Amino acid sequence: MIMQPRLNALAAAPGLIEQWLAFGNAVHKSGLEDSLMELVKIRASQINGCAMCLHMHTAGARKHGETEERLYLLDAWRESPLYTPRERAALAWTEALTLLPETHAPDAVYKELSAHFTEREQVHLTLLIVAINGWNRINVGFRAVHPVAERQAA
Repeated sequence: MIMQPRLNALAAAPGLIEQWLAFGNAVHKSGLEDSLMELVKIRASQINGCAMCLHMHTAGARKHGETEERLYLLDAWRESPLYTPRERAALAWTEALTLLPETHAPDAVYKELSAHFTEREQVHLTLLIVAINGWNRINVGFRAVHPVAERQAA
């Protein structure tokens, strides 16, 4: 069965969705590295099963120079040496907050985050995680379908 969209959130509630977009844009201009932000958005979207966001943010990551290998291995970042200590801290924090009912944001994860991010950056990263989790819930809940390019016959 192919997923069918339930509704267009922007058309149904343009005022609030536009404010949500503005919030996301402000977070994106927070000063965190573009590549790091894309990895965080992809990882949260993997956990939440959001095809729309995975489509969008893997394309964004490639645009910012991300390699295919790192994108393919992101779901198993703990087992790969391809991610920096700062990226690892951000990915662990992303998982802790995305899976909050299970993790309760462990002290060890926060301690590692604090070793690599200033307090200001911690807030910016946390708001980025809030934003992508919100988009995941909007897109998955309303069954947003990512753009699909028509495939040429072989």
